[in-house]
Amino acid sequence: MSNRILKRKPRKFLGEEFVLDAWENLKPFYDNLIFRTVDTPENFEIWLKDRSELESYLSENMAWRYIKMTCDTANEENQKAYQFFVQEIQPNTAVYMDNLNKKTLQLAEKFPLTASGYDIMLRSIKKYVEIFREENIALDTQIQIKQTEYQSVTGSMTIEMDGEEITMPKAATYLQGINREKREEAWTKISDRRLQDKDKLDEIFNALRDLRHQEALNADFANFRDYMFAAMGRFDYTPADCFAFHDAVAETVVPLVDIMVSERKKSLGYEQLRPWDLKVDVAQRPGLKPFKDANDLLDKTEICFEKISPELAEYVKTMRAMGHFDLESRKGKAPGGYNYPLEEIGVPFIFMNATDSLRDLVTMVHEGGHAIHSFEVRNLPINAFRNPTMEVAELASMSMELISMEHWDVYFSDENELKRAKIEHLEDVLSTLPWIATVDKFQHWIYENPTHTIEERKAAWVKISGEFSDNVVDYDGLEKYKGYSWQRQLHIFEVPFYYIEYGMAQLGAISVWRNYKKDPETGLKNYLAALKLGYTKTIGEIYETAGIKFDFSKAYIAELMDFVKGELDLLRK
Repeated sequence: MSNRILKRKPRKFLGEEFVLDAWENLKPFYDNLIFRTVDTPENFEIWLKDRSELESYLSENMAWRYIKMTCDTANEENQKAYQFFVQEIQPNTAVYMDNLNKKTLQLAEKFPLTASGYDIMLRSIKKYVEIFREENIALDTQIQIKQTEYQSVTGSMTIEMDGEEITMPKAATYLQGINREKREEAWTKISDRRLQDKDKLDEIFNALRDLRHQEALNADFANFRDYMFAAMGRFDYTPADCFAFHDAVAETVVPLVDIMVSERKKSLGYEQLRPWDLKVDVAQRPGLKPFKDANDLLDKTEICFEKISPELAEYVKTMRAMGHFDLESRKGKAPGGYNYPLEEIGVPFIFMNATDSLRDLVTMVHEGGHAIHSFEVRNLPINAFRNPTMEVAELASMSMELISMEHWDVYFSDENELKRAKIEHLEDVLSTLPWIATVDKFQHWIYENPTHTIEERKAAWVKISGEFSDNVVDYDGLEKYKGYSWQRQLHIFEVPFYYIEYGMAQLGAISVWRNYKKDPETGLKNYLAALKLGYTKTIGEIYETAGIKFDFSKAYIAELMDFVKGELDLLRK
């Protein structure tokens, strides 16, 4: 057996032969934890590790069911296996989870935990106990089933181009082509195909909105936004900070994007810049092709990570040896990309829909950053320590996008193509911040107005997106598409309010990259030191360990935008 095939730690509590095929098999372990007598600090630590082992097993079991379902959304057995967990296991564990949380707090009062990280864990547990309501268990189940409907609808979307039926990710590569008519054809077909299911997706989302609002009311919150801030453990910032972020992006980033898009229009020489003109190279060169296929992408990523640190390359090699990648786009596969941590083995799984574009390369190194994080926290003793808040998780991934960019010569041997790739990515960083602000502000509106109609939702989306859009792109005659463009953002359906983290982490990532450019050795060392903390410190302390600030004020954003603009100016010389 290869030494890259890692093994999980032996199961001391569950035992090696345990198989999850019915709730009745699992219940005795929960009963053990609930009714066990814990009478010493040492026994309390053993109890915590047993709980961690049980929860890690369930997390990984659920992970594989989700992975298999998203890899093939048309497979009924995969759907049933996932739904079994959601419908039969999670509702039963939820009540026990609340009782375990209460027992943890009681034991911590009796036997204070002094090791690093337990204060952060207990802070979160206290919040979970505060907001738990048994009547929300059934609602959670309904919500998760509804979310799989979204995956099935979007995963089945295809269009026909040049006589071939292709997936939406594959279709998007046509938007980089130099043939303007072909770009318009692809953009229109993609938009029409999404519009075809708009009513179905509106219906799914209305159900999700109503279920989520009821959850919030059950937990004594005015709206789902406030409930989610508590449920997500947002101890370090408030909705008011999010609104400040929106305003700062509108004032400091959108004007830069406006200039950038104006220059694109001028360079292309078009009288009107249309939405299908935003991805094509301004010099009318074909789209960048950083790799040929999935294997080539992995080969080159190994080399790229090796240049950063041999340890990081070893992580990719381990995942590859263990079959923890599914990268190609194909019909029936769920959209998007993710790195799914596997709690027991500690070796994550990366899923994406790669074709051969620069965007795919960025997705690979982004998810690779998440994977690095999983490896760095692999040996922390308690599962709560290994699950950092998303503001930290996305710092890991977005920083790796920019750090790896210093070694993209692996993907682009031609110096001009390398510069072009860097310019395109940095321009994407600038244009992504307004999109993040748009999605986040829209979600605040949705749940502050829980009885809104579909027409009101469309109008709100158009208004909010207009606040963060450039004034150059011409949508004349395309207005029917604008009200529904939010439906392509899976986070709104599947992980509500998980999006502003990208914006906060993007700011942090720019700072990490700035440090790495000044001093690669120290910059990387601080970055990895921050990741190794997992969730044993506050967000601010973790960012400080990385050598950066957790700050999304207007002044800080303006400072970082000046840095990015300066890097772009150097690349364009």
